[in-house]
Amino acid sequence: MIPRTPSPRWIGVVAAVTWLATTAAMQWSVVRFRLLILLVLTAASVVLAVSLARRVVPEPAQRWVPVTLAGSAVVTLAVPLFTYLRDGWLTAAVTVTVGAAVVTAVLTWLTTLPSDAAGPGPAAYLWGAVVGTAAVAAIALSTIAIIGDPAPRIDVWYLLQQASEVLGRGGNFYTATWTGSPGVKDIHSYLPWMTVLVAPGKWLFGDVRWALLLWSLVLLLATVALARLSATDGLGNRRGAAIAALLVVVPGTITQVDQAWTEPLLAALIVVWAVLIARGRAWWSIIPLALACASKQHLALVVPLLLVWRPFGWRRVLATGALTAALISPWVLADFAAFWHDTVTALVQFHPIRFANTWFLFFLNEFGITLPFWVTGLVVLGALAIAMVAVHRRQPDLGELLRWAALLLLVANLVNKQAFYNQFWLSLALVAVSLVIPLRRAPAVAPASR
Repeated sequence: MIPRTPSPRWIGVVAAVTWLATTAAMQWSVVRFRLLILLVLTAASVVLAVSLARRVVPEPAQRWVPVTLAGSAVVTLAVPLFTYLRDGWLTAAVTVTVGAAVVTAVLTWLTTLPSDAAGPGPAAYLWGAVVGTAAVAAIALSTIAIIGDPAPRIDVWYLLQQASEVLGRGGNFYTATWTGSPGVKDIHSYLPWMTVLVAPGKWLFGDVRWALLLWSLVLLLATVALARLSATDGLGNRRGAAIAALLVVVPGTITQVDQAWTEPLLAALIVVWAVLIARGRAWWSIIPLALACASKQHLALVVPLLLVWRPFGWRRVLATGALTAALISPWVLADFAAFWHDTVTALVQFHPIRFANTWFLFFLNEFGITLPFWVTGLVVLGALAIAMVAVHRRQPDLGELLRWAALLLLVANLVNKQAFYNQFWLSLALVAVSLVIPLRRAPAVAPASR
């Protein structure tokens, strides 16, 4: 058995406090800018950076998780929540989220009973109830959001809905306009496979959020699978169930589901990639990674980490790039100018949104200073360089690699002009999923051959 680095209980206390403070700030951040929110998010990045430097992580099979789940219920109730759901629909959404947090808190507490630590017992089977509760809560929340708010006033939903219709007709959504959108009306800001992967929800059931629900369930199941594959001590089921529950009841989830934000899809693809890596199917893992890279631009930022991580390596990075290029090529060839405008130029030139809780907006809101592009670029490239050097020298296990990716995305968000709840949620999700992989002293495994 590969030795594991011990996880002192005080690390769990730090993890619980950091998680609850961060998620409270995230829920409060929609739609407002506050310096306190920015400071909390920045502090979370510092905690993550220190944990990476010191190589310490909390153990999800310990009791900090049920405490955090219970705390998530309190945060959801106590912190201002933005959503277009109203009246009974809002009450139902909050009840489902808070109820799931409380139920999973009780169940995960029972799975940590000392009497079950030495072998099978009643608590050993409660993990299934935790995962089932999380899945049912996710389904119920999406159903409430879609029925209770059939047309949320956000341009993301209009974009994805109508782009799916254009795709179904065989048209080019990079030259389309969006009728009724409260925001952008003529830009498809995502890479094309975002629409491809959510379009079945619109085609079959009338709303892309049904597809996002499916991807959320894929994320939960892949997290459980990754935990079981990574366990060397019989605690994989508990870790997977605990993290699955945390992901479902993150404060602000009601907003994310209602607004049709797409980060759960990206997280699902990344975790499926991780599952294939853990199974020794590194070449097959190229497929979900390329799909993720062909769906949203900023994931290209983490690919250089894989370039220097030997279990994946430069050959698979090149193959991922080639497959990504092949996936987006129909739209590039159909109208390169329209594709480039919507996915690059429009985003670079887009005006800063004043309720983005980033340091870019801090200087703009407080002092009227627009940071030059080279300043933010220098911060991001500096973080990337540090992460690449660390990954190259350490050759960390898969869990640590996911945390480096999360930190890199988090730093990029903090200096961006358009980073909101959903972007911060992706970093949070990657950190959470990484915890199902026990920290090991041994170096990462050799490159997979399949």
